[in-house]
Amino acid sequence: MKPVDQTDLDWERTGDEDEGGVVRRKRLGAAAGGEALGCSLHELPPGEGSWPYHWHAANEEAIYVLAGRGVVRLPDGEARLSPGDYLARPAGPEGAHRVVNDGDEPLRYLVLSTMREPDVLGYPDADTVGVYAGSPPGGDESERDVDAYFREADAGGFPTDAGRGGDGAGSDGESGDGDRDAGENEGEG
Repeated sequence: MKPVDQTDLDWERTGDEDEGGVVRRKRLGAAAGGEALGCSLHELPPGEGSWPYHWHAANEEAIYVLAGRGVVRLPDGEARLSPGDYLARPAGPEGAHRVVNDGDEPLRYLVLSTMREPDVLGYPDADTVGVYAGSPPGGDESERDVDAYFREADAGGFPTDAGRGGDGAGSDGESGDGDRDAGENEGEG
C-alpha cells in the first residue's frame, strides 16, 4: 500500500455531548488498508473530552500526543498529557482511560489499537457494558452485526425460554425447566 496523507482525508465527528464527548477523527489505518492494527488522528476542542471513561476486553490501545495539552483519567488517578507523550493502555479494567482537553488549543493525538472483534467495553462510571461484533470499535460500523449497550444491573441469567421450539420443549426435548429451582426468577420482569 502507498502512504496516506492525512490532509487528503475528511474529518469524521464521533460521539456527542450527551454521550460524554465530541471527537474529530481521521481513520488513517483504514485509509491505508490496515486490518489488524488501527490508527486514527483525533482532535479534541478545548473543554471537550473523548468517549466516557472506558476499557476494552479484547483490544489494546495507545495514545501519542502531537499537539496541545490535556489530562487522561486512569484507574490510579490522572496524568497530564503534552506533545511527545506516549501512553499504552492494556486490555482489561487496568487499561481504563478518558482523555480531556483542559487547555486553550485543540488537543491532537494518535490512537493506535489492535482491531480484534468481538469486543466488550466496560464503562465503570455508568455501570454499563458495550458489545461489538462484526467490526471492532473504530472499525466500519456498516459491517457491525452487534452494537449494543447494557446496564450491568439489568444482567441476568440466560432466558429460561431460549432455545425452545414452538412446543415449549428445550433443545433436549424436555420442558426447559432443567435443574432450576422453582420460583428462581419469580418477581423478575
